[in-house]
Amino acid sequence: MNELRSRFTGVFTALVTPFRDGSIDFAAFDALVERQIAAGVAGLVPVGTTGEAATLSDDEADQLIARTVEKSRGRALVMAGAGANDTKKAVEKVRRAEAAGADAVLVVTPYYNKPTQAGLIAHYGAVAGATALPVMLYSVPGRCGVEIAAETCATLMCNHANIFSIKEAGGNAARVSELRRACGDELIVHSGDDGLTLPFLSLGAVGVTSVVANVAPESMVAMVRAWHEGNTAHALALHDLVAELTDGMFVESNPGPVKAALALNNLSGPEMRLPMVPVSDANRERLAGILNRYTSAASGVLGAR
Repeated sequence: MNELRSRFTGVFTALVTPFRDGSIDFAAFDALVERQIAAGVAGLVPVGTTGEAATLSDDEADQLIARTVEKSRGRALVMAGAGANDTKKAVEKVRRAEAAGADAVLVVTPYYNKPTQAGLIAHYGAVAGATALPVMLYSVPGRCGVEIAAETCATLMCNHANIFSIKEAGGNAARVSELRRACGDELIVHSGDDGLTLPFLSLGAVGVTSVVANVAPESMVAMVRAWHEGNTAHALALHDLVAELTDGMFVESNPGPVKAALALNNLSGPEMRLPMVPVSDANRERLAGILNRYTSAASGVLGAR
């Protein structure tokens, strides 16, 4: 467990999927992956919500996972998004992610159909039984309409050795304490909300699966590292540095704002797949101002200790 905790400590970037004229822009994707690794992220998460998994074909998802594995060359852990609201499909996605070379899988709660806690136990049990890979649960009730209860997490950990962690994105830092009380110190918690990363760390989380790290990987890595090194003042300064940028990533539905920010920085295009559309002109201008303020302040804060 100590080895697992070490591997899942730090910043995991929920990668966007760049598109050009309707197809995946692999050149831009490769460059984004390399930028993340250069910044020192611990993990990469292709084919998640931020990667527009809902509108990717199975073959496209396989290609993105395999590409992330190939380009990272073991320099970062690859945790592939592999969720579905049909258990049979989720099992298939997990098996395909394993075949594509992923190191772990991130499995979101079934969305729209809103299963009971008994249904979640059965769903995740089927997924965990279909793979030898580590499975990170993903609770995001705002998108899925159902939360993984702390007791459900404990039951799943007890019954399945490869369920060891949770990405908690319910917007409530108190959930970290609730989960740890139910599951014990062996549970590995990731923040699923960038703005709550520092509070989560203070309550026992070890890392974050991050949207804003697409844009500001150095700052997110430095913040989490500062916390783990005991430099809480510097961690707080970095939290303050990225706070406005983090809020900006959700002026519209994810991943519209983060794609707009990457486009403003000439790192990839803003193109999305329907029903998602690029952010409004007004929000694009708002993001441009946020990016300018972040860039102006970043060097000074990153250079301080």
